[in-house]
Amino acid sequence: MSKICVSCGKAPAIGNNRSHSNRATKRRFDPNLQRVRIVVDGSPQNAYVCARCLKSGRVTKAI
Repeated sequence: MSKICVSCGKAPAIGNNRSHSNRATKRRFDPNLQRVRIVVDGSPQNAYVCARCLKSGRVTKAI
């Protein structure tokens, strides 16, 4: 599955897990992607869109 939002291009961020002893191990912060049917160039299409774009109305859902 693609981990990139079709609307805004939000992608995973890289960071560190920090233990109690402050040791760092790598981790990924994945965006909250949802698979929805949206209108792209006038036709409905399944795409992965982040929850922030869905809530703000940046994409139009297909019926």
